[in-house]
Amino acid sequence: MLVLPHEGFRFRHAASASGTGRKRAGGEREPEAVGGGEMGKKQKKPGKGKEKTERKTAKGEEKRARREARKVGEEDDIDAILRSIQKEEAKKKEVHVEENVPAPSPRSNCSLTINPLKDTELIMYGGEFYNGSKTFVYGDLYRYDVEKNEWKLVSSPNSPPPRSAHQTVAWKNNIYMFGGEFTSPNQERFHHYKDFWSLDLKTNQWEQILAKGCPSARSGHRMVLYKHKIVLFGGFYDTLREVRYYNDLHVFDLDNFKWEEIKPRPGCLWPSSRSGFQLIVYQDQIYLYGGYFKEVVSSDKTASEKGTVHADMWALDPRTWEWNKVKKTGMPPGPRAGFSMCVHKKRAVLFGGVVDMEIEGDVLMSMFMNELYGFQLDNHRWYPLELRKDKPAKNKTKDIKRKESSNDAEANLGNDEDETMEDSETTGGQSVHGVSNHLTKSLTLNKVGSGNNSDILSDSTTQEILPEAVKPSGRINACMAVGKDTLYLYGGMMELKDREITLDDMYSLNLSKLDEWKCIIPASESEWLEISEDEDDEDEGDDDDDDDNDSGGDADQTDEDDEESDEDAEKNVDMSNAVSIIKGERKNLRRKEKRARIDQIRVMLGLSDSQRTPMPGESLRDFYKRTDRYWQMAAYEHTQHTGKELRKDGFDLAETRYKELKPILDELAVLEAEQKAEEEASASTSSKKDTKKIKPKSGMR
Repeated sequence: MLVLPHEGFRFRHAASASGTGRKRAGGEREPEAVGGGEMGKKQKKPGKGKEKTERKTAKGEEKRARREARKVGEEDDIDAILRSIQKEEAKKKEVHVEENVPAPSPRSNCSLTINPLKDTELIMYGGEFYNGSKTFVYGDLYRYDVEKNEWKLVSSPNSPPPRSAHQTVAWKNNIYMFGGEFTSPNQERFHHYKDFWSLDLKTNQWEQILAKGCPSARSGHRMVLYKHKIVLFGGFYDTLREVRYYNDLHVFDLDNFKWEEIKPRPGCLWPSSRSGFQLIVYQDQIYLYGGYFKEVVSSDKTASEKGTVHADMWALDPRTWEWNKVKKTGMPPGPRAGFSMCVHKKRAVLFGGVVDMEIEGDVLMSMFMNELYGFQLDNHRWYPLELRKDKPAKNKTKDIKRKESSNDAEANLGNDEDETMEDSETTGGQSVHGVSNHLTKSLTLNKVGSGNNSDILSDSTTQEILPEAVKPSGRINACMAVGKDTLYLYGGMMELKDREITLDDMYSLNLSKLDEWKCIIPASESEWLEISEDEDDEDEGDDDDDDDNDSGGDADQTDEDDEESDEDAEKNVDMSNAVSIIKGERKNLRRKEKRARIDQIRVMLGLSDSQRTPMPGESLRDFYKRTDRYWQMAAYEHTQHTGKELRKDGFDLAETRYKELKPILDELAVLEAEQKAEEEASASTSSKKDTKKIKPKSGMR
C-alpha cells in the first residue's frame, strides 16, 4: 500500500456489518451500516428446499445465542470491571511517584496539558489502545520534563477510573477533568462519565468535585478556560442502543464552584450538535471549528447511519454568550475529522485529521493527513504552514525577530486577492460507514522503488537527492499542546489496510521558526493480533460447505482456495514493518497488483490537497503556476517578504514539495509504462495464438 511522504491512507468497504464500532475523531465511533456485507466474502447460494432453510435457521439462532453470551461474559461485564478497578484504587494509601520511567505505551484520545506552574512540563492522562482483538483503556498519569527528557509515573489514592476522549484544562496549580468514556474489551459495552475531577499539581492528589448542575454523561466534548471559567460544549453519548449528540453549553465558575447551563435565546444563532470539534480561546472570543455528527437514515427495509463532517466555524462571546458564524477567508483546510488544534500567540495551529471518500460506490478510502494550517485570530484568515529550513548562503539576510504586529499576513500578496471563500458547512456526499475487516484483492503493503523500475528511470534526468525530513505521519486523535513557542505532539492512530496502528511517537516543532519537526520519541512496533475468522465466520463457512456439497461444487472449492491464497498474500507483511511502511516503500508487483496500484496512486493524488500536490505529468513550472498563491501565503509566514522576493520564496517551497512527491509521480509513470508494454505484448501474443489456431483449420479444408 502506498503512503505519501506526508499522508497515510486506507481502503475499506463502505458498507460493512463488521460490528466493530471503532473510534473516530474525539471519541465518536464510526457508524455501522445495517444490512451491509463485507467484501472478500463469497456470496452464499440460494437455499435448496425446506430442509436447508430449517438447518440455516437453527444455525442462525445458535450464533445469536453465542453472541449474547459473549456480550455478557465476565471479561466484558463493564460494571464488574469498573467495580474491580475501584477496589484496587481503594487499596492505595499514599501518593507514589516513580522517577525516570519508560515513555507511555501507544494510545490515542488521551489528554496532554501544559503545567501552568512550569511550562516545560507536560501532564498526560488516560487514553485507549486497540490491538485488533481487545480495547485497553488507561487511567495512568504521567509527568514529562521536556528539558530533562524524563517521564514520571504518578499513582495516588482516590484516582479517577480509566477513560479516553475526556477533556482537561489547567488553572493555577490544578488540572480539571470532565467526562470521557470507558469501553469493554470486546467493545460491546460503553460507559460515559459525568464526573468532574481536579488534580493538585503540587501534591499529585486527585479530588472529585461534587457540584450540582453538571453536564450529562458524554465524551468527544471540548472544554476551554476563559478567565476564571471553564466553558464546555457538545459531545456525544452512545451505548450502541442509543446515540445522542449534544450542542449544549455549560460554564463552571472556578471562584464559586458552580455549574451553569447557558441556553439559547429564541431566534439566536447556535452551532448544531457535534463531537470531535475544537475549541480555542483568544482574548474575549471562543472559536469553534469542525466536528462530527451521525444520524440514522431509514429506507423501506434497511437502516444505516450517515456521518457528517462539519467544516463550519463559530465565535462565542463569553461576555454575552452569543454565537456568531465566522466566514472562512484565505486558504482553509479541507473538511476532515479527528484533527488536533491549539493556540500560539495570535494564531491557532491545526494538525492532522482524516478525510474519507467513497470511490466506486462501495469502497471507502481514508487519507490520514499530517498537514499544518494556521488560523490568524485577529483577522480570521486561514493559511498553510509549510516548514522551511534556512538555506546556507553568503549574502542571505536572516530575520532575527518575527513580526508580531497585527498586519494581515495575506494582504501583501498583491492583486487584491482578499476574497472570502464560501462557507461550506458540511462535506457533501461524504457518508461514513463501518469498517470492514477485509477488502477483496486489495494490495499488500509493499516497498517503494523496485530494481526493475530503476532501470527504466535511469534515462531520465537525475533528480537532486534531498535529505529525508523528519515528520510525523498522518494521524487522528493525537494529543497536542503548546508550551512557550514549542508545539508538542504525541500518539494518535492511523490505519494501514485493515489494521489500526496506535502510535506512541512524540514530536516537537518550534512555532516561531517553523523550520523542522524534531522526533523526541520514535514510533515503536504496534501490537496487532491477527484474527482470521471468528466463530460466526466459521459457521458461515459451514453453510458454504453445505451448499457446495449439495451442488457437488468441486470448482467452487477451487475458487475458495484461490480466494484464500489471495487473502494469505494480503497478510504477507509483519507488524515489525509497520513503522517503515509509514514512510512509503514497495517492491515488485504482479500485473493485477500493478493495475490496482495505479488506481490507488491516482485516487490518492486526487484526494490529497490539490493546492500542494502535483498532478500526474505536471511539470514543476506548471505546478507552481497553478498553486502560486498557496505557496506565497505559506512563504510569507517565514520571510515577511513581498513582491518578487515573495514569489521566489513561494517557488522554493513548491519546489521542495514537488521533489518530495517526484518519486511517487515517477513510480506512477513507470507503472503505467510497464502496464502499457504488457498489454501490447499480451495483445501481440494473443494475436499470434489466434493465427496458429486458424492455420490448421485451413489445412483441413
